[in-house]
Amino acid sequence: MPYPHTTPAPVTGGPKRNSLGLRIWHWANSALVLSQLVTILFLFVILKVKSLAPEFSKALADKGVTMAPDQLRGLTRIVAHRIWDWHIWIGILLSVLLAYRVLVSFRQRGSQRTAAKLAALKTRAAQGDEEAHKGIFVRYMYRGFYVVLAVMVVTGLILVFEDYFRSIEHLCKEVHEVSMYVVLAFIVAHIFGVFRAEVTHEPGITSDMIHGGEPAHEA
Repeated sequence: MPYPHTTPAPVTGGPKRNSLGLRIWHWANSALVLSQLVTILFLFVILKVKSLAPEFSKALADKGVTMAPDQLRGLTRIVAHRIWDWHIWIGILLSVLLAYRVLVSFRQRGSQRTAAKLAALKTRAAQGDEEAHKGIFVRYMYRGFYVVLAVMVVTGLILVFEDYFRSIEHLCKEVHEVSMYVVLAFIVAHIFGVFRAEVTHEPGITSDMIHGGEPAHEA
């Protein structure tokens, strides 16, 4: 008696194109970078710490309380220091996460590796795929982002331990601020690019960064 023909189920086990380590880093790094930007937003836009003293003075005056200017400045410093404490601790977590990303890169296999993904894009580009050309540019943007993120983390750590780096403190502060704006610009471009890819040539790209995507090919 002939057996009915059955189609074997696709293999879903094994390593995915986006490894678990990479996905953990991606979402944790996104959360921490956005948290850092929120602390800056609170300091300079929402709370505007530098303008808090007059507001404190007015609120206290309404209650019949008067305070000397230096006491008011002390209150604003308390608020600023609390927010900066969060900024510093998030920055330290970012530095740990960056080290974790380096370790993850050494554990990538086959098509999980950035070099393999870039090589696949170059092959498609050589065949005339216009989207592959854009993909190559995006891959190099990612590499640039890692460099800028590393600069932001290192300069941030130097500013945390500024007592030991007085000679370069001002330079590091300037570089740290510029790198923050570059990271912010990258985030905006990244979100726009992912949205464009999701609705055009690469649907499911966001899901792939959550679930891992298709199985990875071994080297």
